[in-house]
Amino acid sequence: MNLSEIKELYGNYVLNTYFKQDLCLVKGRGAKVEDSEGKKYLDFFPGWAVSGIGHCHPLVVKRVKEQLSKIMHVSNNFYSELQPLLAKKIIEYSFPGRVFFANSGAEANEGAIKLARKYGSASGRYEIITMEKSFHGRTMAAISATGQDKVKHGFEPLLEGFKHVPFNDINAVLQAVTPKTVAVMVEPIQGEGGINVPDKEYMKALSAICKEKDLLLILDEVQTCMGRTGEMFAYRLFDVEPAAITLAKSLGGGMPIGALVVAERFKDVLVPGNHASTFGGSPIVCSAALAVFEAIENEGLLENTRSMGEYLREKLEKIKKKTGLISKVKGHGLMVGVELNMEDGGPLAVKCLGGGLLINCTQKNILRIMPPMNVGKKDIDKAMKILQKAMESTQ
Repeated sequence: MNLSEIKELYGNYVLNTYFKQDLCLVKGRGAKVEDSEGKKYLDFFPGWAVSGIGHCHPLVVKRVKEQLSKIMHVSNNFYSELQPLLAKKIIEYSFPGRVFFANSGAEANEGAIKLARKYGSASGRYEIITMEKSFHGRTMAAISATGQDKVKHGFEPLLEGFKHVPFNDINAVLQAVTPKTVAVMVEPIQGEGGINVPDKEYMKALSAICKEKDLLLILDEVQTCMGRTGEMFAYRLFDVEPAAITLAKSLGGGMPIGALVVAERFKDVLVPGNHASTFGGSPIVCSAALAVFEAIENEGLLENTRSMGEYLREKLEKIKKKTGLISKVKGHGLMVGVELNMEDGGPLAVKCLGGGLLINCTQKNILRIMPPMNVGKKDIDKAMKILQKAMESTQ
């Protein structure tokens, strides 16, 4: 089918809940994708950061194919071989505890919210402090937790018990704590909020406050997990002790998976009958996620993320000097934000698309550039030429 035929089918049969570009992707490998018309692109925001080790990584494809021929779904009322192996791998890279598997970041965050409320139920504590500009998903509890009004309009009344305070402001957190507070939920780096990186001192103080006041520190690592920042999990950049972290996106290498990781101290808060997910932790997605860990380890992708992230930021700093359109380059590893000296960066992202580069614009004037962790200098050089040309054409 051509693009017009595909668009007609969407218009007739698919609920219109997304803003779409005139682009239908049909093939992908690594950092490159191809559309239905045969045009090729560099994908530097692969699947909203889902394809963290590139599209159709050979090892992920191999493991999924192998599992497909064995068994595709196992009820969580039975034991399954791969689920505990994946949980063990996650714990080895994080902290002693237990893992609950879901299908998305929003579901993982729902689980974290339920964990906090259950923990505080005996003492009447239920309030959760979250941050302005945060994003935690599209379900009702997740949008209630999210610190952006645009996702909430039309869905009121929201779930009560959430307080939003400025990000990276420890005094604001202290002032928001009440006898009803049970948790603080924060992204180690805000993604949808504009690649906002907190001070290390802020994160350490947040951890200390939670420990002192018996609050759960919940870290939403849906976008930062699996090496995106150069660390397997971003909280390790800040020397903190979370009660729970939530994972998704890159964890499945393209397959839908979410996970709630709970520290040992809280492992008995949720018990049988409290929480569940029909498809959570299926053999297919677990095989994919285990392959993602294997690829990261065997291919040195954490080190590549750190080195290529530095190289990417150096290139962006040069473009900043040449064009004058960039006010700030921020981020860690290959999670990079480009703050623009213009009110609306959307048209610039569209120009990049026309030149063969896929990136994202968030918060109106922040370009999100998050190439796969196995990206090389050649692709970065090509992408930056496209970006610079798009910027020069706007002046």
